[in-house]
Amino acid sequence: MILIGQYDSPFVRRVAIALNLYGIGYEHWPWSTFGDAGKIAPFNPLSRVPTLVLESGDTVIESATILDYLDEFVGDDRAMIAQSGAQRRAALKVCALATGLADKAVALVYERVMHAEKSQAWVERCTGQIERVLDVLEADRAARPTPFWFGDAIGHADIAVACALRFVREAHGALVSGNRWPALIAHGDRCEALPAFGAVVQAFNPPK
Repeated sequence: MILIGQYDSPFVRRVAIALNLYGIGYEHWPWSTFGDAGKIAPFNPLSRVPTLVLESGDTVIESATILDYLDEFVGDDRAMIAQSGAQRRAALKVCALATGLADKAVALVYERVMHAEKSQAWVERCTGQIERVLDVLEADRAARPTPFWFGDAIGHADIAVACALRFVREAHGALVSGNRWPALIAHGDRCEALPAFGAVVQAFNPPK
């Protein structure tokens, strides 16, 4: 398998961490959606990452779809999410909030570096969405005494939140300064201490 994309993307990183935790070997092509869009396009016409190239030559795109493929690849007994029912829906909701949070954080980066004239209304909208999601995730995580979000074993929800949180802390440090979300910060630090996370790190490098 080949994973296309840079590890400073929270979406690429969550896939890479899942590959590591599943013990699936892969080749990494650290292509940028800006500088390497032409290289990515033959594999993904959207020139977006992550893109996973299978041994067959087929491609799987978008992080959620790639993780669904990997879950099927390793089988139900090893998949890092419940197969069905309320727990699966709860995990998918946390994942959706985390990836939505990351998406808004990326949008704020683009607003900062791509536009000479900033839209204050857009900045405030994205910032408000980020803070509301962090509030919801904080309340949810603080209410759970288990080492990970849904028990003793790490899951996709844990990974998604940790990757999104690291991106926000690196790209928009002022947003998460102070002690407003202590349970989330502790959760992120716990995940980042794991070897599977430490093996997939790239300093945030905004597009120019």
